[in-house]
Amino acid sequence: MSTLSIAIVIFFIIGYFFIAIESVTKINKAAIALLMFVVCWTLFMIDPGQYIATAIGDNIPMAVSEVIEHHLGSTSTTLFFLMGAMTIVEVVDQNGGFNFVRDTLHTKSKRALLWRIAFMTFILSAILDNLTTSIVMIMILRKLVSDKEDRMIYAALVIIAANSGGAFSPIGDVTTIMLWNKGVITAAGVITEIFIPSLVSMMIPAYILSLHLKGELTFTANQAKSVAASELTTGQRKAVFFLGVGGLIFVPIFKSITHLPPFVGILLVLGVLWTVTEIFYSNLREVEEKGAMQKRVTNLLSRIDISTILFFLGILMAVACLETIGALTMLGEGLNEAFSGNYYLINGIIGVLSSVVDNVPLVAGCMGMYPVAAEGAMAVDGIFWQLLAYCAGVGGSMLIIGSAAGVVVMGLEKITFGWYMKRITWIAFVGYLAGIGCYWLQNAIIS
Repeated sequence: MSTLSIAIVIFFIIGYFFIAIESVTKINKAAIALLMFVVCWTLFMIDPGQYIATAIGDNIPMAVSEVIEHHLGSTSTTLFFLMGAMTIVEVVDQNGGFNFVRDTLHTKSKRALLWRIAFMTFILSAILDNLTTSIVMIMILRKLVSDKEDRMIYAALVIIAANSGGAFSPIGDVTTIMLWNKGVITAAGVITEIFIPSLVSMMIPAYILSLHLKGELTFTANQAKSVAASELTTGQRKAVFFLGVGGLIFVPIFKSITHLPPFVGILLVLGVLWTVTEIFYSNLREVEEKGAMQKRVTNLLSRIDISTILFFLGILMAVACLETIGALTMLGEGLNEAFSGNYYLINGIIGVLSSVVDNVPLVAGCMGMYPVAAEGAMAVDGIFWQLLAYCAGVGGSMLIIGSAAGVVVMGLEKITFGWYMKRITWIAFVGYLAGIGCYWLQNAIIS
């Protein structure tokens, strides 16, 4: 590896370190990711000729532009998918579409509530995404559980169930979306092969946590009451819910029928939902219209977490630079040699790492490290890629900072890093290993 390549890798590692300690430095990880993106490619331009074999004469800048535009196009498919999905969920939420979830969870038994939360979170995170699902579930928990200690246990389960549910769905987790967009896994393949391991990784921790809960919950009249969150009628709110959630479910079907990238399907759903809600709001009276303006898509678009989108842009483009200089290929070959091609061990380690640092660059790195093969473990829907989807998604549950779901729950419920590590980490790890064992057993039986 050349001196220039080493410099690029060192700067990437430094940036990665500052992303990991965001809670200490208080510097938004999006800012660091964007700096990583720009500096890595700027260093690359010192001597791009050693990395790019130009087929365009000696026009190095043009060749570099083509390489960057290629990676930017691939990155954009993920970014547009996320933006569309986040807007759809926001529209459904703002129009009271999730009220039924709270009504479904209502029960006096603490253990019964725990299992309802576990399965509801697991299912919703597969349809929506683990970050949004975690926010929705914590908001509902605040209406159902008044005891702080009990609610922290429920909140920890929300993190585990959200990450497990997102791992088996092509639209449930950012890393799975990345793998699906890249074409290394299919919707049908990841659902059929990863569903049971993901379910096991949720149920075992849920059972262990249920042993800590006894007795019944107490409710007030206000806690059990659902509040209409929109000027729309009940029928219109239901229409918004089914168009939004049903549309998200339809996206994988749309891809299989048209063979268009998933972001096209998500934009189709957004376009339909946008049109329908505009029709609903245009028929409101003037007084109602003033309140409804805040819930129209044109206003909700401003509520999208742009810093998250910019973080993905920066980190994915920085990883693309490492891929271009060949660093990821060298790392992949080194892991294969060190572990003799044991994909279970390699992915198991990647999953543990994803609980310490962000799983997005880890998965992005793996996609650059390992080429897709025509057959075998590295083929589309091969053992390596499916196990990567599981490990990167579920592994983040082992530490509260290991996933977007964990970070948002940590902020909402003020759960400390130490409490989670002492009480929950070993439980999540047991579920994680059980899921890997379940996946191995599935493949042993099938083969």
